[in-house]
Amino acid sequence: MRTPIPDYLTEIQDSLRDDDQGAVADYIPALAEADPDLFAIALTTVAGRTYTAGDCDVEFSIQSMSKPFAYAAALTDRGEEFVGGRVGVEPSGEAFNELSLESDSHRPKNPMINAGAITTHQLLVGSGAKPAERVERALDLFSALAGRRLAIDEAVRDSELETADRNLAIAHMLRNYGILEDDPHEVVAGYTAQCSIRVSVRDIAVMAATLASGGIQPVTGEQVLDRATARKTLSVMASAGMYDAAGSWFNDVGIPAKSGVAGGLLGALPGQVGIGSFSPRLDAHGNSVRGIEVFRRLSTDMGLHLMDTESFGSHALRDIRVDADTTYLSLQGIIDFNGAEVVLHRLDEAPPETPTVIVDASRVERFSDVGRRMVIEGMRRLSLDGITVGLADPEERLPDPGLGDGTMPFIVPAQRTES
Repeated sequence: MRTPIPDYLTEIQDSLRDDDQGAVADYIPALAEADPDLFAIALTTVAGRTYTAGDCDVEFSIQSMSKPFAYAAALTDRGEEFVGGRVGVEPSGEAFNELSLESDSHRPKNPMINAGAITTHQLLVGSGAKPAERVERALDLFSALAGRRLAIDEAVRDSELETADRNLAIAHMLRNYGILEDDPHEVVAGYTAQCSIRVSVRDIAVMAATLASGGIQPVTGEQVLDRATARKTLSVMASAGMYDAAGSWFNDVGIPAKSGVAGGLLGALPGQVGIGSFSPRLDAHGNSVRGIEVFRRLSTDMGLHLMDTESFGSHALRDIRVDADTTYLSLQGIIDFNGAEVVLHRLDEAPPETPTVIVDASRVERFSDVGRRMVIEGMRRLSLDGITVGLADPEERLPDPGLGDGTMPFIVPAQRTES
């Protein structure tokens, strides 16, 4: 059987192909030359499968879609406290190229607007880093996220630098307030190079999927970003990624996203997918017209709105079975907070009456950190009640199952717990 997902993406593309609203970013000479009819869609699952439609291998400059990833690099290099002292996380409610600074600290309001992104770029690597080192840091990280070596489009970089007066003015103002430490011209040149890295729609879908999977590159399996950094990056994308349209975007579409003036648009739905689209015609906010409609369709048709969730935890407890003097608790799926809460509630509501309880994790896909800790705490409390606790976990989904007092549950072969 051929999966219908590529056909579905093609159907979305065909339905939007005649939409010629908007215009290419003509204020940057190199981008003004873009073919306005190019159109591509890509979707990458957290399992690493990518589905595409249209001009998926055409490369274009990443532009402002670089901002969340550079922010993640800065958090990695300098730490959350240091970065937070120089760039805020509040929505600005203003266009991307406004000088949106906090009145007291003069920090840029968030890393998604240009003022914040220029500041973030300067934070890469560490204090005293050379301009070339910062650019290489961005290029190395973006390449690891995409799973292939990327390169800078020098023609786009040079073209943007010719028209970078506004960004230079922003950088000089940031230097005046002590936010930038280095030469504004060098920082803007490095930031412009960062924005000129070439990507395809496949690349941005995979990069977004890496954020969606908690920093694990879904194809290579490499932990490119730590989980906390991925979470914080997604949070800022949700609140500020679409600039002065961020509120209406999140209300209507509900996918943390970031746009770029070359026509790219990426989004990441935690735990599920990364999405990329490419269409150069932009609206008044600088966002791809057809790209926005792609995301609207995906959100509506596939239930991808972040606030449209199902209660997966209710199915975590597959079965409770009593056999002679043993109670078997059979778990399944992903055991997160909700799933673990269901298990603990059941043990509290109807305490086992047998001297032995065996927790069967053979059908568990994985435990989240809090799910693991909650289940182990439940096992510990059963042990304190005088019950002998066993564990069937042939795939070792429950790491470090110690009960907190130096003891471990006894290990049971999975087949003994099957009903």
